[in-house]
Amino acid sequence: MKQLGKAAFWMVLIVSAVIFILPFWFMLCNSFEEFSYVLPNPPHLVPTRISFAAYEHVLSQSTLPRAAFNSVVITLVTTGVTVMISALSAYGFARIDFFGREVLFRVYLFALMLPGFLGIIPQFLVLQGIGAPPNGLIGTKAGLILLYVGAGICGNTFFLRASMEALPRELEEAVKMDGGGHMTAFFRVMLPIALPGIGTLAIFCLQGTWEEFFSAKVVLGGAQDQITLPVMIQSLKGAHSTRWEWIFAASILAQIPMLLLFAVFQKHFVVSGLAEGSVKG
Repeated sequence: MKQLGKAAFWMVLIVSAVIFILPFWFMLCNSFEEFSYVLPNPPHLVPTRISFAAYEHVLSQSTLPRAAFNSVVITLVTTGVTVMISALSAYGFARIDFFGREVLFRVYLFALMLPGFLGIIPQFLVLQGIGAPPNGLIGTKAGLILLYVGAGICGNTFFLRASMEALPRELEEAVKMDGGGHMTAFFRVMLPIALPGIGTLAIFCLQGTWEEFFSAKVVLGGAQDQITLPVMIQSLKGAHSTRWEWIFAASILAQIPMLLLFAVFQKHFVVSGLAEGSVKG
C-alpha cells in the first residue's frame, strides 16, 4: 500500500506537470512555424520547421524598446512601493492593537473576494479626477502604478500578516525597553527577520505586474508612448486575422525575464526558522 500510494503521488505530479507545461510547449513549438492566419488542426506539438522569422519580426517592432522600458519602470516602482506599504500594513495589523483592527482587516478580506474587473470603472474615474483635466492620470505610468499599488495592498497585507504574527514578541519588547518605538522595531528587527516572506511577495508582485494586461490596457491603451509589453503584444493581433506565430514569439520573449528571475531567486523563497534561537526558551 505504501508503494502504491507513492506511485499514485508521483503519477499525480507528472500529470499536473504535463498539464501546466503543455500550453507553454505548444506556444514555443508553434513560434517557429508560419501560419496563414489559422492555427493548425490538430495542433503541432513538434515543430515541422525551425524559422526565427517571427522573432525577427517582433524584435523589429518600433514600439518594442519603449514598451519594454515602460514595463521595467512600472514593475520595479510598483513592486518597491507595494512591498514597503504592505509590510508596514501587515506589521500594524499583527503587532499594534489599535481600535477597530479586526473590523478593518475583515474589510481587507472582503475586498479580496470581489472580482478585480468590477472596480475598473470607479478606479478609472478616480484616476481621471486626479491631476490636470480632462484626463488626469489616465494615460500615464504614475496612474497605472497608483492603481497597481492600491489594488494590491489588501492581498499583500493578508499574505504578510501571518509571518509578522509568528515572530517572537520578545524581540519587539526588547527594542521598547531600549527606548525604541514601532518604527525602530520594524526596520531594525522585524523587517530583516521577515525578509524571506517579503522576498517571496516581491517576486510574486514582480511577476503579476510584469504580466498584467487588463488594467494596463484600460489606463494606458490610448497613449502609445506609455504602453507596456502585454499591451504591445496584444497590438500584434489583427482586427480580422492574426499571425499567431508573432503572438507566440512575442509572448516567449516577454517571459524570459520572469523565467530568469525564478531561476535565480528560487532558493530565496519562504524559509522558516530565521527567528529560532533569537530569544531564550
